[in-house]
Amino acid sequence: MQETKKIRILSLDGGGIRGIISCVVLQYLEQLLQKEDPEAKIGDYFDLIAGSSTGGIIAAIVLVPGPDHKSKFSIDTALALYAERGYDIFKVSTWSKIWNPFGLLDERISAKNLERQLLDFFEDLRLSELCKPCLITSYDLFNRKAVFFNSHTAKDPMRNFYVKDVCRATSAAPTYFEPARIFSEFGKSYDLIDGGVYANNPALCAYAEARKIPFSQVLKDPKKPDYPTAKDILLVSVGTGAVDKPYLLDRLKKKGKIGWISPLIDILLSANVETVDYQCEALYQSLGAEGNRLYYRLTPGLHKADGAMDNSKAGNISALKQAALAYIQQNQKTLELLASELRKNQ
Repeated sequence: MQETKKIRILSLDGGGIRGIISCVVLQYLEQLLQKEDPEAKIGDYFDLIAGSSTGGIIAAIVLVPGPDHKSKFSIDTALALYAERGYDIFKVSTWSKIWNPFGLLDERISAKNLERQLLDFFEDLRLSELCKPCLITSYDLFNRKAVFFNSHTAKDPMRNFYVKDVCRATSAAPTYFEPARIFSEFGKSYDLIDGGVYANNPALCAYAEARKIPFSQVLKDPKKPDYPTAKDILLVSVGTGAVDKPYLLDRLKKKGKIGWISPLIDILLSANVETVDYQCEALYQSLGAEGNRLYYRLTPGLHKADGAMDNSKAGNISALKQAALAYIQQNQKTLELLASELRKNQ
């Protein structure tokens, strides 16, 4: 009987500019893989990559195909996009600060800069052209349902989109960017917002998607199991910094609708992340000792970094990097073990 390999899933949380934290952690993991494979790229060491919002953009970047249909870009490219262009993407004009304070009257940030950066980076690349299966989340406003962009089903022109449009849709965070209207290859329009509204941590969505995929056929690798169950899946879930800012009862009990907007969004996003982690932990604990080697939740703290999704000032970008580096220093053995598991199932 032929030995099978684990299906390796990478799940990337949403979090705006805090995606820098995910990139730095993955950069270290990539460097560990390069000790034995100098050409190693994160995209080549996972069989399915999922992402919400900023995580969806990172997923798309590492799955851009090169000439050999392996990953074209290392995670360094995604980190550079945030560190070097983040200020332009999240910039709020002085005029907007005056007439639209705190985003009360309109979205806080113009989507034009984000759209320009996505066009420059992805050009006319289609979802179906990504080099591995992906799952990128969004939410359909008109039909009131979750939308999952899947590269492995995008041969259907109704399900195939420009990657730049997928990234614009998954990052259309309410109150930050206006909703996105995008069109499939067949011409069907969709009005979408950020997938983080229901799956800021898309790990369980990725697991459910993996259960439907005949990986041996999609990846053209007979050692990969089709329609895998939990015991066949190595699941790596990466956060964008745990937010532990307290909300005080005396300050919120008479706030009303407007006063609750910002705290409510923050609480719902954080609660989703924590709930999905709890569910994944319980799922893999049911496998016994083996489950401890199959589920990794990498969640750096924010330390001195600001938890706001749009704080792209140089000082905060530096603080986000330092938060990730502190986590790496404290969790080197875990990351080395993870790198070993990824190699074993390559």
